[in-house]
Amino acid sequence: MDTGQSTSNQINNTSKLKGVYCSNWLLLLAIIYTLYFAQSLIIPLVLAILIALLLNPLVTNLSKMHIPRAISSVVLLAMLTTPFTIIGVELIEPAQKWAKLIPKLSVHVNEQVESISGAFEEEVKETQKLDSSWFNWFSRSNAPKPKQKPANLVTERIKQGGMELVIDTLGATPIFFAQLLGSAILILFLLIFGPSLFAAFVKELALKEQREKAIHLVEVTQKQLSTYIITASLINLGLGLSTAIALYFIGLEDALLWGVIVAVLNFIPYIGSVIGVVILSMAGMVHFGVTLSAFIPVAAYLLLNIIESQVITPTAMGKKMLINPLVIMLWLLVCGWLWGLAGVLLSVPLLVCIKLVLSELGIWTNWLRVIEAGKQN
Repeated sequence: MDTGQSTSNQINNTSKLKGVYCSNWLLLLAIIYTLYFAQSLIIPLVLAILIALLLNPLVTNLSKMHIPRAISSVVLLAMLTTPFTIIGVELIEPAQKWAKLIPKLSVHVNEQVESISGAFEEEVKETQKLDSSWFNWFSRSNAPKPKQKPANLVTERIKQGGMELVIDTLGATPIFFAQLLGSAILILFLLIFGPSLFAAFVKELALKEQREKAIHLVEVTQKQLSTYIITASLINLGLGLSTAIALYFIGLEDALLWGVIVAVLNFIPYIGSVIGVVILSMAGMVHFGVTLSAFIPVAAYLLLNIIESQVITPTAMGKKMLINPLVIMLWLLVCGWLWGLAGVLLSVPLLVCIKLVLSELGIWTNWLRVIEAGKQN
């Protein structure tokens, strides 16, 4: 009887473990499904929280000087967004010009590749004729000639792809501006009403230790995340400005546009520099032609990028903010799949925030050691 009861208990325990395991997977799939299909809501919310954490210390200090939070929030947000708006308006015309030139460059490069491949095929045919002339008496019939594809097929496809890209970009523009507007409204509400809401939440906690821990967690996360965002923004601004100056002296048109693109792409670790190399290569070929001079802008950008990534960023960030590169790549892939380009841009600040919260709460220490760089035993 005891053996039967123990066997039934083991079966029950196994079935319970399987049930818990399946429920955990179902919960994970439900979370992924929600994150994927609610991106239009989540992206403005995450962006608003990050910027609110960045501006909240300034608003708090101004409130101590008897300046209302509503006035200081509006002024600070306007000061933050005005430079980006001015630069964006100035760069609309050159961006449109280059957007029209890139498909033409693709067609030009394709024509050159076709001419080179055609010449190579002719050489191969001549060589085959010479080789086969010694063995013509073996052949009994002439082989049919293969049909050649139309020369302009790839060219037309490139033009069609360029038009599709323009149409997709124009279609996504209203959604982009709607998300920006929603983020701005959320930032103002978080800055104005967020502290009182958080104070009411903390007051509802039963234990004093919990209240102190919640306040400490928010303060530390806000301070360190603000330091990270400001430092990374200044580094990327410096890289973009130095790249624009270098490209100006090289003679590449619209150097400011390329500097802004480089600065934005540098928020994406590793992948951003690769995209920057591709974009500057195409820009160099448009301006200088398909020659060795076309790669001078790329060489200047790579030199500045190596100095930034190997010297400036490690020195400014310090070991405390470093994250395992493999974790960053996997996180970029996940955020890019869930939320597209916006998710890629927000992925690293979000990962830094998660790392800080895990570190302060002292939970999931194994995962924290995986995320951190240079601290594995």
